[in-house]
Amino acid sequence: MPEYLIYFNQQWVGDHPEEWYGTRAPLAMAVVNEIKAAGEYLFAGGLEEDGPVFSADATSGTVLFTDGPYVETKEFLGGLTVVDVPDEERARMWAGKIAEACGWPQEVRRFGRVPQIEG
Repeated sequence: MPEYLIYFNQQWVGDHPEEWYGTRAPLAMAVVNEIKAAGEYLFAGGLEEDGPVFSADATSGTVLFTDGPYVETKEFLGGLTVVDVPDEERARMWAGKIAEACGWPQEVRRFGRVPQIEG
């Protein structure tokens, strides 16, 4: 089955009081549990806003690690869910439920096919 990434950028969340976020967590967890019960769950999680961020760049022939994101950007990934569903319609359904539960937009992208390597 195709796998889809459902994700949001942290900047899409907006400004809300701390109590508001507390009301959203149980709703989001209910959707994740629903995805699990349907057998379509692969992974879900939010990223730490203040956690370690570093980049690895091997374009020079030697791997160079630097603190911070690779490119300067105004948006960064806030969280994601990966589902294994039969079709796009099902991915849309889960994205809609996640968007309603979280209270902010979600973007959906299908993973490309993994190339078969002989060996």
